[in-house]
Amino acid sequence: MSSSDNETTTTPSAPESKPTTKSVRKPTPKVSAKSVSVAASVTKKPVPVKKKAKPAAAEPVKEKKPKLVRDSFTMPKLEFAVIDSMKLRAAKLAAPVKKTELIRAGIKALAAMPDADFLAAINAVPNLKTGRPAKNQEE
Repeated sequence: MSSSDNETTTTPSAPESKPTTKSVRKPTPKVSAKSVSVAASVTKKPVPVKKKAKPAAAEPVKEKKPKLVRDSFTMPKLEFAVIDSMKLRAAKLAAPVKKTELIRAGIKALAAMPDADFLAAINAVPNLKTGRPAKNQEE
């Protein structure tokens, strides 16, 4: 036997052995970059269909929350106790309120007053020394 008989060759005439397959790429035709981008944009995604707008009544409009400001103030204990009595009064009328709601309602009431009544209400309140009370005071 010759050395060529020991080698296995793949030829179309030899049905005993499997032919080895090589991946052969076909040469792609040269295409300009412009036509590729146009073709890619056409084949990527279909244009979304816009839905008809629903009536405004169907969607609740989100209102922006007002910006809140935190502040502190000083008042006499007797006037502070009036806030508690007004909270109890509102609860008896089946409309429980918080301290901040009472103060805001009072501000609205003052703002709605005519000038003469507003000045009378302001003059009925005595002036206080501003600042925090001393810690050792107990009344």
